[in-house]
Amino acid sequence: MYLLDKFLSKAIQHGRLTVTNHDGREYCYGPGGADYPPEVGGRPGPIRIRLTHRKAAHHIVRYPQLGAGEAFMWGWLEVEEPHDIRDMVLFVTMNAKRLGDAALKPKGRLQTALQRAVAKLDGINLRGSARKNAEHTYNLTRELYERFLDEDRQYTMAYYREDDPSATSLEQAQMDKKAHLAAKLCLKRPEDNGGKPMQVLDIGCGWGGFALYLHQMYDCEVLGVALAPDQIAFCKERAKAAGVEDKVKFALMDYRDVEGEFDRISSVGLLEHVGTIHYPQFYEHTHRLLKPDGVMISHCCGRAGPPGFTDAWTRKYIFPGGYIPALSELVTQSEKFGWQVMDVEAMRFHYCWTLKEWYERTVMHREEITAMYDEQFYRMWLFYLAGAEQSFRNGTLVNWQLQYVKDRAAIPMTREYIHEESARLRERGEVPEWRFDPALREAAE
Repeated sequence: MYLLDKFLSKAIQHGRLTVTNHDGREYCYGPGGADYPPEVGGRPGPIRIRLTHRKAAHHIVRYPQLGAGEAFMWGWLEVEEPHDIRDMVLFVTMNAKRLGDAALKPKGRLQTALQRAVAKLDGINLRGSARKNAEHTYNLTRELYERFLDEDRQYTMAYYREDDPSATSLEQAQMDKKAHLAAKLCLKRPEDNGGKPMQVLDIGCGWGGFALYLHQMYDCEVLGVALAPDQIAFCKERAKAAGVEDKVKFALMDYRDVEGEFDRISSVGLLEHVGTIHYPQFYEHTHRLLKPDGVMISHCCGRAGPPGFTDAWTRKYIFPGGYIPALSELVTQSEKFGWQVMDVEAMRFHYCWTLKEWYERTVMHREEITAMYDEQFYRMWLFYLAGAEQSFRNGTLVNWQLQYVKDRAAIPMTREYIHEESARLRERGEVPEWRFDPALREAAE
């Protein structure tokens, strides 16, 4: 407990944290009081945690980003009501933010260098490992994702347009995200494109929602590709149920194996899984696939600072092979292969509100999720969502939306077209049954 006590004594300078060790001894940190700003995101008040295992304190302090998550997963760390693990994570990282990000990072040049080297090796995503990593993350049961995502199963940041994000439902915010992204693609309907439907490639298509949305709004033809078998099976079911399987097609394949030529390319939540060593391959291949007057839009989690590395807990349990890029990495690599970056938008706090909603929906369905898996999986999922939220709320993570072209004449002169088209799409709305799989649609009817 000595090292953990030393760390918390330095880290907790606001609010109050009480730790009860496995032997019953209590340790108190922080001055208490009401110094707990609302932007932190968690519930205020003194937080009490209990360490139930004699190795818990040592395991946590050895490397906080890995040890704390595992201690919570294994039941070695418990948060006493009325607070929960989300409150604790947001509280501790709020304090760490005020001390500086180094408070939660590995100490020493050797340890930092080792973490960085391991993360780089983990980011090598050859075809075999890329499919294995995708299946690890996205081939969990359909029922799990139904419990915490919106009806369309958008597993990326929602777009909150109001000053008070809590006034917007997750479903509405995800629809607004699709409209915002679609507007940046500058798509044309067949009647405005010489009678021909535009050809769109959606890389990392998830559960098919964005591909179906693009066809619905623009009557374009879409090919969606991904590496998780159940995702693609679900996409095909949705397209068939909607009667558009001849227009919106899905394939279980690596984007590197796609051939042909496309008017537009979208990748939403994809670059986090590519790996920095493969960025040249990604930009070279997509450049080959896009027509000379085409547009590509990429939406991904990103760093608002310099390049870094993925923490050990996330690599081990949630996104093996994953890496969140800095803007400098994306722009520098794309320039080497002829891309011109025409629009960059930093989406700052949208994802923390999305993750908050996912966390609350997960808690709401605790019994079903533990029945599907077990208590350890449920606790792992809670820690993942809480940890991700703090990175976007108290840390330096954002979402990048980048628009790429080969020819600058491919897009309008000024940026107003994005807001105008997005508003038009929001006004048009979305046909409800497109968001349901066959079973859910039958239940709705």
